Amino acid sequence: MSTRPYYIAGNWKMHKTRAEAAELAKTLAVQLKDGKHKYLVAPSFSSLETVGAIVKGTNILLGAQDVAAEEQGPHTGEVSVLQLKDLGVHTVILGHSERRHVYKEDDALINKKVKLALKHGFEVILCVGETIEEREAGQAEVVCESQIIWGLSGVSPGDLAKVTIAYEPVWAIGTGKTATPEDADAIHGYIRRVIGRLYGNDTAQKIIIQYGGSVKPENAAQLMAKENIDGALVGGAALKADTFVPIAKFG
Repeated sequence: MSTRPYYIAGNWKMHKTRAEAAELAKTLAVQLKDGKHKYLVAPSFSSLETVGAIVKGTNILLGAQDVAAEEQGPHTGEVSVLQLKDLGVHTVILGHSERRHVYKEDDALINKKVKLALKHGFEVILCVGETIEEREAGQAEVVCESQIIWGLSGVSPGDLAKVTIAYEPVWAIGTGKTATPEDADAIHGYIRRVIGRLYGNDTAQKIIIQYGGSVKPENAAQLMAKENIDGALVGGAALKADTFVPIAKFG
């Protein structure tokens, strides 16, 4: 178990009307007020203002699930850093496997988004992870290393302090399959060594690396007990207080 602070984030993905989002946010604000860790919820764009008003002044940060790679302009359907800042968003999740694999975002685009978000003062959760085919081919470390190097290209040591890495094996997201705590910790440790090569060992020891991929109340404590796992980026289990709160208050 590390001395780094734990960071538990809930990615609500494309779920919940504003009324439903407000109900969950209110419940979490009450039930997590005595929580010991760092917390974030990332509702859909349409619920950001609603949820933001509820979590303002609490110990829950407001996150967005993505952002455009351009500051503003003729980009139909996109949401800009300026608009997110206006809504009080604190953190942007970038490079999520659904963005990479379903919407075909490549490393260069993700890197552009990372640098733009950091330039505008946001914290960033940068997601990396391999597919089942890549894991079975023994490529998990190579894939994660490449995504880290590309994703952080041009990011200064100072700005890296605002970056959290989320290791999300694609084969474990929404499938009910979870990497064993040992497998997850091994990749987390490897990611930490990559950061060490890029930014130095002191920085590598400080960076927060979350695990994402079918995190549940039943496995959260086992995962968090590992030396290199510093929190969780939670999907399905973040949609209900009775599953998210036990993860958020593990231990």
